[in-house]
Formats: sequence, C-alpha cells, structure tokens
Amino acid sequence: MSYIVALTGGIGSGKSTVANAFGRLGVTLVDADILARQVVEPGMPALHALVERFGKQIVLDDGSLNRPRLREVIFSNTGHKQWVNQLLHPIIQAETQRLIKAACSPYVLWVVPLLVENGLQDRANRVLVVDVSEEVQLLRTISRDGVSRQQAESIIAAQASRQQRLACADDIIDNNGGPETIEPRVASLHSRYLDLAASATRQDIDKNE
Repeated sequence: MSYIVALTGGIGSGKSTVANAFGRLGVTLVDADILARQVVEPGMPALHALVERFGKQIVLDDGSLNRPRLREVIFSNTGHKQWVNQLLHPIIQAETQRLIKAACSPYVLWVVPLLVENGLQDRANRVLVVDVSEEVQLLRTISRDGVSRQQAESIIAAQASRQQRLACADDIIDNNGGPETIEPRVASLHSRYLDLAASATRQDIDKNE
C-alpha cells in the first residue's frame, strides 16, 4: 500500500510548480486534472457516452471534447452536471488507484485541486496545501487565464475557502513569494515524507508478522 500525500490549493496557488518540484526529486505524481482530460480523449468510452447524451455539439472538428461547450451545457442544469460527475468520477478514481498501486517511489504525490470540495482528504495519509492570499490568487488567475477580475472572483468563490483548505492541512507551503522559495520547502517536506512512508511500511510489516 503506497503512502499518499495529497496536494491541493485554490486556483492560481501554484500547485503545478510545487508538484513539479516533487517530481524532480523522483516522486511519482498522480494528477487528477491530467486524468480528467485523458479519460475523455478521442476514442475513450467516456467521450462516446458524453456524445450519446449531449450530441455532437460538445465535440470539436478534430474529434476532441469541446470543454467550454460542455461547461455551458451543464452549468445551468444540475441534472446534467450530476450525470457527468457520475460518469467521470468513478473512471477517474479507478485510474487514480491503478496509478498509485503501480508507483515505484516510497510515497505518491496525489495532486487534487478539488480535494476539499469533494471530501477526499481521508483518502490520503497526509494533506499538503499550497497557500496564497486571495489577492495573489486573483492576479495570477487573471494573468494566466486571461479572464476578468470578476470572472476570477467567481471561480474563487465557487471553490472551497482558504480557511476550509487550511483546516484540512497537515503541511502548508506559503507560495506568496517567488518560485525560488519553493525548492527548499519541498526538499524539507520530501525528507519528512520519506521518513513517514518508511515508518508506515514498518508498521504494515509488523502487523502482518
């Protein structure tokens, strides 16, 4: 059984920057966002099911999913949104478990943007939150995604609050500064997680003896 560290944070917090720093240390990354994109690639059963339900309007000319159009379709219809979630979440979860079991590193970094929103924190041994102020979130989201301040505020408001995420945190990385502040903090946490994973493995061995 792999030791799982769940990494989460709000939009614009810098989750990818932190995750990549762990990846450079040889840690296996399992990213929920990447999996969510992969399960609806052309030829995948989930994309076929979406087209069956909503029609070819949600597919681009190259056969890939038209994500903005699908968001429009489900945004104002709770029934549609629930159907899509019920279709995709089990597939994503099954693939997540497969990748975690296949991991070779002493622990796995499970990158889950909506960890708190979906109540998944109990599925990890430890929760690491990338924390920034709301103003930093706004500025980074506006700059990166080319959205208005009002749109960025709406996205942030739809996510778990900063306080809710911090309440679930075992560890916190303050990412209000520049990227150069990340590496030392990640190195320190990596060392700690290696110790915790080794300790958990020893306990599992003792239980089975």
